[in-house]
Amino acid sequence: LHEMRPDQGTDVHVTGGLAELVCSNSFRSDDAEFNAVGLLHAEMRALDSLIVQCADTHKVPAGGALAVDREAFSLAVEEALANEPLVSIERGEVAGPFPDDWDSIIVASGPLTSDKLADTVRELTGKDALAFFDAIAPIVYTDSIDFDKAWYQSRYDKGDGKDYINCPLDNVQYADFITALNEAEKVEFREWEGTPYFEGCLPIEVMAARGPDTLAYGPMKPVGLTNPHNPTVKPRGIIQLRQDNALGTLYNIVGFQTKLTYGEQKRIFRTIPGLENAKFARLGGQHRNTFLNSPKLLDDTLALKSQPRVRFAGQITGCEGYVESAAVGLLVGRFVGAERHGEKPSQPPVTTAIGALLNHITKGADEKTFQPMNVNFGLFPPLDGDEGLNEKGKRLKGKDRKQRLSQRAMRDLDGWK
Repeated sequence: LHEMRPDQGTDVHVTGGLAELVCSNSFRSDDAEFNAVGLLHAEMRALDSLIVQCADTHKVPAGGALAVDREAFSLAVEEALANEPLVSIERGEVAGPFPDDWDSIIVASGPLTSDKLADTVRELTGKDALAFFDAIAPIVYTDSIDFDKAWYQSRYDKGDGKDYINCPLDNVQYADFITALNEAEKVEFREWEGTPYFEGCLPIEVMAARGPDTLAYGPMKPVGLTNPHNPTVKPRGIIQLRQDNALGTLYNIVGFQTKLTYGEQKRIFRTIPGLENAKFARLGGQHRNTFLNSPKLLDDTLALKSQPRVRFAGQITGCEGYVESAAVGLLVGRFVGAERHGEKPSQPPVTTAIGALLNHITKGADEKTFQPMNVNFGLFPPLDGDEGLNEKGKRLKGKDRKQRLSQRAMRDLDGWK
């Protein structure tokens, strides 16, 4: 196990300890019945995750969340690894090409991958396959969109019919939307992040500040589309949502990468016609984050297609969050362990939280628009047949649907592990 700290530090780490939590000390909700990340906790417990074991041992009061004493947690992880006879810890930066005699390599360097290691990864993957800043647009659950106001249509009717969902704004709604963006509370970049704006990927609020017409000639241009609910009236602007996963359960708001606070995003984006009751699988953001175009580069065991001896784990694969990163690491460990025993790696069912996350990273996401993703129920396959119905024969919704998805996940995980 190679760890560059403390020999080589980063802008945010303050110790040389393994598993140092540099931002929040929370692993988010621990509700395994109604919350996807809580379900992921439960699955990882069932799979004997060291990270979740240490988190449980050193948790601190946090309501329904799993939060930890960050120093005790880090020490516990490091102690467990230091006492494992099959693990040796070497301090120092890994730079340059990987040695030929390293027959199985796992790169788990996270969002603050060192420049030298990043250069090595780029040599393996191609210069455009490794991103250093994410540009995240909000993602909406499809079933929370009001199709009495919104409609499916690709611009100039290109594509497959359901590639895009459209939300029209009249003159007053458009003007109010621009005003709201200009007056909204924003999140500033941290000093060590710099300001990574470039013209092809400006935050929506930066475009709005350039003038009232900028968005109408940009991501909100109302051309090539006809509103079937009001076909004779031309909207002032149209906001498009693009299909984000193969299941069609998630759509992202096109061009809406943003630095608005989460509260402001929910408030303002729910003023968009058709999104008044929108439920967000992910909110927007931009920050320093080193990650691969995993759907393009990695196979379903997270091995590099062009050089299978190299695997990737954690946030560099395009998952988002402590728990998701640890879950992907757990999977890679199992895959490599299976190979060492001469067995074929077995992928978890896509109906589980850990399997849905793996599927999204390696197959479910569009490689052309891939951005980091938290685990959420929108990544799960829909419930089949009677399993998706209540006792009255009606389709399950809301908390009942989440509960049934969680029950299915734990059942299917038990059959796999």
